Formats: sequence, structure tokens, C-alpha cells
Amino acid sequence: MAELLQFVITGITVGMVYALIALGFVLVWKSSGVANLALGQLVLLFSWFTFAMLAQAGLPVWLGIPLVIVFALGLGWIMERFVLRPLIAQPILSLITVTLGVAYFIQGAVSFIWPKSVAALPPLFPEEPLHIGTAMVSQEYLWAAVISLVLFGLLSLYFKYHKMGVVMRATADDQLAVQACGVPVTRIFSMSWMLACALAAVGGILISSIGGITFGLVETGLKAFSVVILGGLDSFLGAVIAGPIIGLAESLGGGYLTPLTWPGMKEIIPFIIIIIVMFVKPYGLFGEVRIERI
Repeated sequence: MAELLQFVITGITVGMVYALIALGFVLVWKSSGVANLALGQLVLLFSWFTFAMLAQAGLPVWLGIPLVIVFALGLGWIMERFVLRPLIAQPILSLITVTLGVAYFIQGAVSFIWPKSVAALPPLFPEEPLHIGTAMVSQEYLWAAVISLVLFGLLSLYFKYHKMGVVMRATADDQLAVQACGVPVTRIFSMSWMLACALAAVGGILISSIGGITFGLVETGLKAFSVVILGGLDSFLGAVIAGPIIGLAESLGGGYLTPLTWPGMKEIIPFIIIIIVMFVKPYGLFGEVRIERI
């Protein structure tokens, strides 16, 4: 029971970080219809940048982390303004292909700037494990869950009550109507990319504080994408719920099925779940069903 409880707690908490990163994908998709294929590379970049601020530059956490967030916001603005905005009104495949090119560019830049393949962040949370029932859980997991929950709540309040949040929701529903009201849609696009990069930065910090910094963090983008597919491409609630499901499946599969099968089983199980759900609900658990008349 102790082992099962530990797998459940760690799986749910890591899944919440996946959900946090996936929210950035949903933001960009809902506002502009662009699938950000550079999500995993952004997580990798922000993790290494955090390492540069805290370990290499020796900045305190209270200063280094905000600088990482500011860097993420600035990079999101640059990507939208100078890479994607010139392609407005172009075929959607062109926009998606550009994000793939950005992904490879970021990965190459990271390899050039930080040539070593593995690193560890300085301790961000207390290192003494906590006893929850019969399980012993590292505090990194619990802090990751708490921070993710707080950010989920803040984002919900932002989109419900803040003027810009309401406008972003309206843009996601009908861009033409928002333009008719005099709102510059390009500003909403920029805001979406900035928030998406900030969420990727926070997710990267939390994930790398748990498992260290490796080039395997690129796969985090694939897992976040699987969260989006399972929950629904255009659903914030779907991402929040699907994240823990994916994390739990990954943790339990890695703990119980990997010893009986092969090491890669842990990575396959979430996608098996997605395939099964897609047969029943092709638009995801909470995705909007679109019916188009010909």
C-alpha cells in the first residue's frame, strides 16, 4: 500500500505540471489556431536558463526565478511578433511548420550554449521527505502540486474577471466579432504567446527541480500535447483534468508494468489511454464538438 500511495501521489503531482504546460498550448490554440510544436524545447530552454541564473550566475531564488519569467514573457512576445505575425492569413500548415522550425532552432541553441547533457538546479524546496500515510514523498512533488493549483486558480480568476482575460476568451470564441468591437487581435495573440511561454517556464522549473535537467525534457512537450489531446484542444478544464490522468497512468505503468514488460512501457501507456478515449470521444474528454455543414 505504501508503494501504491507513493506512485499515486507522485503521478498526480507530475500530471498537474503537465497540465500547467498544456494550458499554454490551449491558450495559443484557442486564440490563434496555431499548434505550438516547440513546447518541449521551450521547457528545455527555460530549465537551462534557470540553471544559468541560479547555478552559474549565483543569483538568489527570489531574483533568479522572476528573471526567468521575464525572459519567458519577452521570448513569447518576440516569437509572436517577429516569427508568427508575418504569416497571418497564410495557410495554417505554414504556421505549424514555423513552430517546428523554432523548436529545432531552440534545441540547437541550447546544445550550443549549454553543451553538457545533464545538470541539476540548486535546491528550491526543503529536501527532507514527508510522510503521507504510509508513503514517503519528496517535498518537490508536493510543492509542484501546490504551485500548479495556485496558478490554475489565478488563471481562472484572470480569465473570468480581468478585462484582458475576458477579451482573450472572446477572441477564442469569435475573432471577427472582437475585431468589430475595435480590439486589436494581434495584441491578444502576443498576450497568448507570452502567457504560454511563462507557463512553460514555470513547468520547466518544477519538472527540472524534480528530475534534473536533461534533453529528455523535450519529451515533456509531447506529454503535455497528449494531455491536450485527451482533455480537448480547446478546453482549459480538460487540460487540468487530463494532466493528472496522464501523470497517474505514467507513474503506475512505470511502477508496475515496466518490470513485467520493457522499460519503454512507461512512455507508451498514456498514448494507449488517448487512443482508447479517441475511439469514444474523438474531440477529447471536454473538447467542443464542431459540426460543419457542407
